[in-house]
Amino acid sequence: MDAAFTAEQHEIRRTLRELLARGAGPDAIPAAVSTAEGYDPVLWRRLARDLGLPGLAVAEEYGGAGCTATELALACEETGRALLPSPLLATAALTAPLIAALGTPDQRTALLPRIAEGALTAALAVPGGSLATALGLTGDNRDGAWAGGGRAGGIQARGSGGAAGGGWRLYGEADRVLDGHSAGLLLVAAHTGGYPRSRTLLFLVDADTGSGTAGLVRTRLTALDETRPLARVELRDAPAELLGADDTADAADALAAAGRTAAAILAAEAVGTAASALERTVAYVKEREQFGRAVGSFQAVKHRLADLYVRVEAARSAAYHAARDPEAGPLALAQALEAARITTGEAVQLHGGIGFTWEHEAHRYLKRAAGDELLFGPVHRLRDHAAQRAGLFGAAASAPAGAAPHGPAAVSPSAGLGHRAGVR
Repeated sequence: MDAAFTAEQHEIRRTLRELLARGAGPDAIPAAVSTAEGYDPVLWRRLARDLGLPGLAVAEEYGGAGCTATELALACEETGRALLPSPLLATAALTAPLIAALGTPDQRTALLPRIAEGALTAALAVPGGSLATALGLTGDNRDGAWAGGGRAGGIQARGSGGAAGGGWRLYGEADRVLDGHSAGLLLVAAHTGGYPRSRTLLFLVDADTGSGTAGLVRTRLTALDETRPLARVELRDAPAELLGADDTADAADALAAAGRTAAAILAAEAVGTAASALERTVAYVKEREQFGRAVGSFQAVKHRLADLYVRVEAARSAAYHAARDPEAGPLALAQALEAARITTGEAVQLHGGIGFTWEHEAHRYLKRAAGDELLFGPVHRLRDHAAQRAGLFGAAASAPAGAAPHGPAAVSPSAGLGHRAGVR
């Protein structure tokens, strides 16, 4: 794999790292998350105006930079290093790609330029509370069971005046909506057609806090990771607009495609989190002394740090590969989430007693890693579903007893999955 980056990509990383070093970081988190938005709106406007961050992967015709998922992944790696609370992931990685893929020309023209300039933030609201399942990362999302399956529960859509008529009404509830309490636009997955003809569609709900929307109630929830604000979204006959030209297409495939790209971007962000936690831990053990020596001089500590370094670099390789080939996104995400969980856990341990302090930066990194796995994992399900999609073990099930495995079945799970993730 050629992981070389262009001069422009290096410049995106360098500029963003310098800006975040001055205006963000673990010390700035308490003030940012205590705002009504859950992030620093002044810093967000600066990131949008000076760097065009939310429009990196938006086409130039809609006011974006016209870059690829690789540039957005590099940017998110830097935001992950700083634990930056921002609507970047929900807006640019989850919602904007779906609008670009399914929206009508009028919808794209009306929404994408505002997203690109940072004037509009957006959130993806899916029923059932499982974003990973809805995006096809931990299971097949085509059966619609995650969204209520057309029966009671989930979010139901009813056309007012017919499917091609004036509009739609949504009724139901979505939990754990990332940045759902503050987003100006909600992209809601809902069922329509009743049980016999049930299908999942995506709808646009204007959630601008300035104008308000009848039938929409949003409640910010208490989350393990305060830098990832979550919300409950209740829709009580709320007016909505269908995303796309008609209601004949099912949104499951579009959600799965967007999910693979989002997984690659989130993997890069998790790598940034793990790398920063490791760097801060290395700096700490060089300074902290025990028995008259720096803790980092003990061989056991050196070995633990070396193991973490190898784990983080392997996850980084997988994330960079997935940014270029989103099909590897779910596996890269699994590897990055695992690396972040293990590295941040070790960071708490190696910081000693102070690392267990709830407000210490080591604990904030641990909560980010744990919260991301709860939201987008767990790791074993990401790997299991990726193996099923790749058909890695299909031949083994039909082989006669005692026969030696051949082809994909002869590949060990770890070797096969590592190869899919781009690890060499």
